[in-house]
Amino acid sequence: MFSGAQISLYPMTDDFVGVILKAITALDPYRPRFRIATDDVSTLLVGPPEELFPAMRDLFVSAAASGHHCVLSAAVSRGCPGEPDDPICTPINDSRHGEPLEARIAAARQAVARAGLVGHSVAAQFSLYPLGDGHHMDEIYGCIDFLKTSGVFEKSKNFCTKLRGDAGPVFATLSEAFLRFGAPEGHVALDLTVSANSPSKL
Repeated sequence: MFSGAQISLYPMTDDFVGVILKAITALDPYRPRFRIATDDVSTLLVGPPEELFPAMRDLFVSAAASGHHCVLSAAVSRGCPGEPDDPICTPINDSRHGEPLEARIAAARQAVARAGLVGHSVAAQFSLYPLGDGHHMDEIYGCIDFLKTSGVFEKSKNFCTKLRGDAGPVFATLSEAFLRFGAPEGHVALDLTVSANSPSKL
């Protein structure tokens, strides 16, 4: 299975280059297990699906620590039929999908409850797309049930769900949504925007 993310980081400061370059060093611990490629538009992360959101969290928290308004935009995917299987993407723990929906919802809640705080508040909005045949709406509704009891749910919006809270539980919630919902071997995509230090918290 192929799993990865195309991410772009936008610090709202004249020193955006410095903020971005410092933030990218937060990915250094992941480099032995990831393929990472940066160009002038985005950074590609390819690796184990359960490590994608921890890596994005560390990158974004490093940028947010600058105190400037920062935004991260990401397209995240697992199981894309247009990408070849890659051994680097082998899940560390592939037992998340073999359970009924209610059990997966409960396990996702427990995982978020165990997430540590990192001391930076963020807001995020995302859309989950379980693609292909099957009961994809059951998976989406199950994910929504989980989100509403995650502790970081703020509200439903048109086409997406908004989360707010400490970056630790927020990124853990995003990871659980990505990992536990959708067909085990199916294509699942997630569209994500995260913001920190915004001057307008509306």
